[in-house]
Amino acid sequence: MKAVILAAGEGKRMRPLTHTRPKVMLPIAGRPILEHLLIQARQAQVRDFIFIVGYHDEQVRNYFGSGGKWGVGIEYCTQRRQSGTADALKMAEGLVDSNFLVINGDIIVSREDIERMTRGSGGVLGVVEVEDTRGLGVVEVNGDRVVRIHEKTAEPVSHLVNAGLYLFTPDIFGALSRTVKSPRGEYELTESLELMMAAGYRLTCQDIDYWLNLSYPWDLLSANESLLGGTKAQNLGEVEENVVIRGEVYIGEGTRVRSGSYIVGPVAIGNGCDLGPNCYIRPATSLGDGCRVGSAVEVKNSIVMRGSRIPHHNYVGDSVLGENCNLGAGTKIANLRLDGEDIEIAGVGTGRRKLGAIIGDGVETGINTTINVGSLIGDNARIGPGAVVSGVVLPDSRIF
Repeated sequence: MKAVILAAGEGKRMRPLTHTRPKVMLPIAGRPILEHLLIQARQAQVRDFIFIVGYHDEQVRNYFGSGGKWGVGIEYCTQRRQSGTADALKMAEGLVDSNFLVINGDIIVSREDIERMTRGSGGVLGVVEVEDTRGLGVVEVNGDRVVRIHEKTAEPVSHLVNAGLYLFTPDIFGALSRTVKSPRGEYELTESLELMMAAGYRLTCQDIDYWLNLSYPWDLLSANESLLGGTKAQNLGEVEENVVIRGEVYIGEGTRVRSGSYIVGPVAIGNGCDLGPNCYIRPATSLGDGCRVGSAVEVKNSIVMRGSRIPHHNYVGDSVLGENCNLGAGTKIANLRLDGEDIEIAGVGTGRRKLGAIIGDGVETGINTTINVGSLIGDNARIGPGAVVSGVVLPDSRIF
């Protein structure tokens, strides 16, 4: 069975993290989202993949190649204009001739759920029950049969939502060709399914037990914590004397952990990193390749992407740092409101009581910079010594 992975979109709600990469390539627990999904599908015995790519497609192609590293085969189709999921799936027409899976590339589901989906017949829609249905497709069912899919409705008829995992027959392509633009200006796969159900097509539903939906940057932190729970301790680098490591900590090749460092897992540390001396890495932290975490630095429950430097007397908690950032000595990121209330970013409720900052690529701060809770800082911003930052900072801003 082939799996078609929809991986063409930017993921605008993930900005600024997606200004320079597609959403599916955002790293969680040391791997891109799409790699986690590929691994689960491969463990479910799926060996042939069609990646529908578009926005910054070169990053997906260069990373995954033909799939040999993972023991699978990967073909690519390019969606030149990101015009919706129905338009994306049309790219695979002629490449499948029997039942096939379709999976949104920005979710993570388990091997077990994918295996159960492959055993279905006809059309099957994966559904998951959630408390908050905002921004999701709400599914109306009668028994195991899907009656209707309500896209982003303000008055949900249920708490079942579309999980972004499907089983289709090639019949879907006829409906895709008849699909018109939705009120949101896109050719949507759910509109195609509505056309098929109106013509008598039987679409059943399957409950999904494990589902990580990644809509906003702060969702990466929850997913990172969940996936790091499966980390196995392994040291491929160099650990000096007087380093304390507790719990499951992965240390990549060429990484050096200097004396006096204290690391509590689950933690994933990439290749070629330089840690310490005397730093404190707390649980649910993921460091990309080539990161620097220096003396008297504390990092907690955060994602730090490739090449970023946190070298002197810094605190980073519950935050996401893009690639090649540099925090000046004494830069601190706050992660808890004084009143203890949940944090909003740009007027959107995060549902998190603790949340620091979302920082794009190439951001630099001067000494003793303070970044307030829920700050969103765009790529290549420069923040001068002693500055206090709150709210949204646009890309390329200069704050002195």
